[in-house]
Amino acid sequence: MNELGYASALGLGLAGAGHCLGMCGGIAAALNLGGHRSPAVTLAYHGGRIASYTLLGGLLGLAAGSIDISAWTMGLRYLAGFMLIAMGLYVADWWRGMVWLERGGAYLWRPVQRLSSRLLPVRHWPQGFALGLCWGLMPCGLIYSSLAWAATAQDAATSALMMFLFGIGTLPAMLSTSLGADQLQAFLRRRGLKLLIALLLVASGIWTLYLVVAHAGHMNHGAGAGGQPMDHSTMDHSQMQH
Repeated sequence: MNELGYASALGLGLAGAGHCLGMCGGIAAALNLGGHRSPAVTLAYHGGRIASYTLLGGLLGLAAGSIDISAWTMGLRYLAGFMLIAMGLYVADWWRGMVWLERGGAYLWRPVQRLSSRLLPVRHWPQGFALGLCWGLMPCGLIYSSLAWAATAQDAATSALMMFLFGIGTLPAMLSTSLGADQLQAFLRRRGLKLLIALLLVASGIWTLYLVVAHAGHMNHGAGAGGQPMDHSTMDHSQMQH
């Protein structure tokens, strides 16, 4: 399931190109305006942005994994499947339920926005990196839903890697804005590409739910009377006595 999650995270970042261009494209383009263009500033900004996704993903994965209760783990696995389906529908513009995450995140973003405004205009790469770190907390339904989904891995390293790959997936769209690559932007905005990745996300969610249900059924099948696991070694010993 980890490999499926990694591929889905990368695809989700790619599929969110239009959303990313609308939410973050302006600041990415602004980094290259003014009297000079600095590739170091641009790369530092995107590096900080991806670092913020990775760090937040790791922290949430660590928090989710700190609860060692089977019902909690099973619930998170179901949540992972439903979140993939929901994000696929969101990317395809078939369902906008993730917007409520953006509304809630607006309260978190206000103090961060005041801090980030002090970093503008960006003149040096450390400023660009710091601005990127702030941008990971902006009220974006795609980011927040991806973080919630990554947390269901219940492992800091796995959740961090999922969010790192999500950030890598957003790079083509964001770099195309920074570098003025209009043809790449047009390709990433294509409806067909979004629909393809959206359908793959929905299919991944359905497959995840199937694996969870199959695993739960296997565990139930292996239980004896009263729902307790059968002790096969004891059963074999009694049979040998007979």
